Amino acid sequence: MRFGDVSFSVASHAAWAPGLATAAAWQEWAQGRRDISVPTEPPLHSMPPMLRRRASAAGRMALEAAYECLPEHAAIPIIFASRHGECARSVELLRELANQVPLSPASFSLSVHNATAGLFSIARGDHGNHIAIAAGPATIEYALIEACALLADGVTQVLLVVSDSPPPAVLSIYNDAPEESFAWAWLLQKLENSSATAGDRFSLSWSAHDQSESPLFAIPDMPSPATMPAGLEILRFFLRRDLELKRAVNGRLWRWSRHA
Repeated sequence: MRFGDVSFSVASHAAWAPGLATAAAWQEWAQGRRDISVPTEPPLHSMPPMLRRRASAAGRMALEAAYECLPEHAAIPIIFASRHGECARSVELLRELANQVPLSPASFSLSVHNATAGLFSIARGDHGNHIAIAAGPATIEYALIEACALLADGVTQVLLVVSDSPPPAVLSIYNDAPEESFAWAWLLQKLENSSATAGDRFSLSWSAHDQSESPLFAIPDMPSPATMPAGLEILRFFLRRDLELKRAVNGRLWRWSRHA
């Protein structure tokens, strides 16, 4: 049973990961000719040094992509979506508590899920709407629905920023897909108001999916198990200009479609 759908267009986009800092490098990655390299951090020259030093590695990637996608100040809503967020900071704080070490107020304030959004708004003097979303393996789908709801409510554009890094080793037993460090950003706008080419127009629909069933034979319409984080799976669909991507997550079948 189909539950709903949203449509949108991507006016501009940017991405950053270790070893993948250019559009050409990302195209090579999307075609399977290049991999994400050993962990490094983006330069983040657009942010003042005092604030830049406060950002975590995952936060710096998200901010780098956000600045590249939205270089000029624009009073538009911004959604930061991350499944793991600042869990590395949280784990470190818990270790300090266990060892009876006084907590750093700065580390504590930056361990919340909207820390990156706060740094971005402070750096830009932006008092607009900033949202931080975490929704497990379907984080990006729910963030996209939130963005489309804002567009339907009358805003002209929404910046969606997606980022993640592998969680700390102590949490690795909970991984349900290979983890990588990455960030990307899309500047979204309504489909009907878009001047984008047909290849930049998309729909996302969702329906019920019972993953507890084990069919005796393969169903061609069902997606394969994830071989990479959801954020990279969706970005690969976008960069390769695929027509469709299906993801079965938590009782939902998500269908990403590119308008031909």
